[in-house]
Amino acid sequence: MTPDRLVVCASHSPGKERDVEERFGQNFRAALAAAAEEVRRFDPDVVVLFGGDHRRAFRHVVPAFAVALSASIIAEGRHRAGELAVPSALAGELSEYLLSAGFDIAVCRDIGLDHAFAQPIRDLLGELDTKPVIPLPVNCATAPLPTGRRVADFGAAVGQFLDEHTQRVLVIGTGGLSHSPPSLEVDTYDLSDEDRARIITEGMAEARTKIRPDWDTDVLQAMSTWNTSALIDLVDTAHSRAGAGANEVRTWLAAGAAGGGRPVTPLVYEPVPEWITGMAVATSASNPRPDLE
Repeated sequence: MTPDRLVVCASHSPGKERDVEERFGQNFRAALAAAAEEVRRFDPDVVVLFGGDHRRAFRHVVPAFAVALSASIIAEGRHRAGELAVPSALAGELSEYLLSAGFDIAVCRDIGLDHAFAQPIRDLLGELDTKPVIPLPVNCATAPLPTGRRVADFGAAVGQFLDEHTQRVLVIGTGGLSHSPPSLEVDTYDLSDEDRARIITEGMAEARTKIRPDWDTDVLQAMSTWNTSALIDLVDTAHSRAGAGANEVRTWLAAGAAGGGRPVTPLVYEPVPEWITGMAVATSASNPRPDLE
C-alpha cells in the first residue's frame, strides 16, 4: 500500500519577512496558516523539500538536481543561522536510488541554504529542526535549466523511492509564482551581498509591475487537475511569460509528481506587489493520524 503523503506548495518571498507588521498578503498568510494546521494534523515522519537556490549555495558549479546529506540555513534578515535535521542515511538511500534511476544528481554535505528552504520550514513546521528534512535543490536560477519533462520525471522518481518506505511524508514545493527579482534577471553568478542589495533596491519599483496573474492562474488550474502536459509547458515558458522567479515553479511540479500526481488544490492566490510576487498556497488531500482526528 502506498504510504500516506501530503503535498504543500507555497510561494516564498523575502518581502514577507521584511513586512514585520504584516501589512500585506493577509489572504496568503491566512492560507499558509491553514496549510500549517493541515501539516500539524498530518504529523509527518519526514519532510522532502524541493527548493531552488538564489545563486548562493550553487554559483561556480550548478547541478540540475541535488540531494543534501547534511545542511544548514544561512542567516538572513531577522533570522539567525541554524542546522537542519537531515536524516543522512535515508538521504543517502534516496541518492543511490536516483542514480540507479538515471539521474546524475549532485550529493551535498554541509551545504548552506537560504530562505527558499528556510521560509517554508518555519511557516509550515515552526522551527528548523522540528522534523527530519531532506532538502532537494532544483536549479531554477542559472541557465541551462532542467526541462519541465525532466523535472516531472525527477519528482516521480523521488515518489517511487518513497513508495518503498512506510513513513508519512510531507512533500513541499516552494517558490514562484510569477515574479522578476532584479538579482535574478541579471546574468551574473557571483554577486556580493552588497551588490545583490543594490540591484534589488534599484529594480524594485519595476519589479512590482511584473506579476502576471494570467500565468499564475494557468499554473494553479493545471496543478488542481494535475495536468502534467500543461505543467510541463508552463515550466518551459515560465521565464518568458512570468519572469526569472517564475522558474521556481519547477519545485511545484517536482513536489506534485513526488506526491503521486494527485491534484494539488489552491487554497489562495494573492498578487502582492509589495513583495513583487504572485503568492499562492496549494495542498493535496491528506490523511491525519487517527489520534489527531
